[in-house]
Amino acid sequence: MTQLTGNQWIDHFLSTDPPRSKSLVMTIFGDAIAPHGTRLWLGSLIELVAPMGATERLVRTSVFRLVQEGWLVASREGRRSAYALLEEARPRFERANRRIYAPPGLDWDGSWTLLLAPNGSITAELRAAVRKELEWEGFAMLAPGLLVHPAFDAGSLAEILKRVDGEGRIFVCNATELPGVGARPLGELVREGWDLSGVAASYRRFIDDFTPLLALLQSGETPAPQAAFVMRSLLIHAYRRVQLHDPMLPLDLLPQPWPGSEAYALAQAIYRQVWAPAEDHLMQVLRREDAGAPDADAVFYARFGGLR
Repeated sequence: MTQLTGNQWIDHFLSTDPPRSKSLVMTIFGDAIAPHGTRLWLGSLIELVAPMGATERLVRTSVFRLVQEGWLVASREGRRSAYALLEEARPRFERANRRIYAPPGLDWDGSWTLLLAPNGSITAELRAAVRKELEWEGFAMLAPGLLVHPAFDAGSLAEILKRVDGEGRIFVCNATELPGVGARPLGELVREGWDLSGVAASYRRFIDDFTPLLALLQSGETPAPQAAFVMRSLLIHAYRRVQLHDPMLPLDLLPQPWPGSEAYALAQAIYRQVWAPAEDHLMQVLRREDAGAPDADAVFYARFGGLR
């Protein structure tokens, strides 16, 4: 791909890999709206996503479905509609944000988290719910009733079990290798439980798609605020899409060189280039319908190791 202008890069990306509207709306709420702790008027949302190919009809359909699925809550003021993150959904957004903006898998103490639910100990419905939630979070099922992960946050696990009504009903423990018994290394469980080939290929596609954008930004072109917002949104949308399928294993257990590390560094570099003008555009749009829309919170400025 030859050197393009910022708008040409956007047009090329949207023509080759257009985002789905509902998923794009989720990205906007997680990346742009959540740090401001505010509701988003439907008109503002339509304006924000229009340059990314989402029509008003698709946006309306998307927010309706996200309300039904328990992600957003709707409110009305006269003839205007507004949407905000449902309070019960905030822990899931916060967990996703930690995955996206924090360096992946740097610290690991060698322990594994095990969840055990022997046959008959829980209902089939709870078993299915736990498996669905935890496999989405990167756990592997090594045997019926046995889910494992080498680096999962205890607080996040507690929130998930409470949400699916599994609190106090499933055995949870940490495991480490027992030295001196001739055991097979626990690290080899990665080959048994996870197929990382698809994730690695997705990271490489992300790198191929966004390396030209970083080169463009580093060449001296300063994108206009709206273009910067589009670049930032497409960046996080694409990066989040790859991460949804990444079990987020410790780097010590991954094949090297792991393309996820390069992808993170690329996302970090681009985000630091565009976040400020993107915020200018976002605040201009938000305050057109809500003059009291607050600035981003401190957590926002800690993204990718610090934005200031």
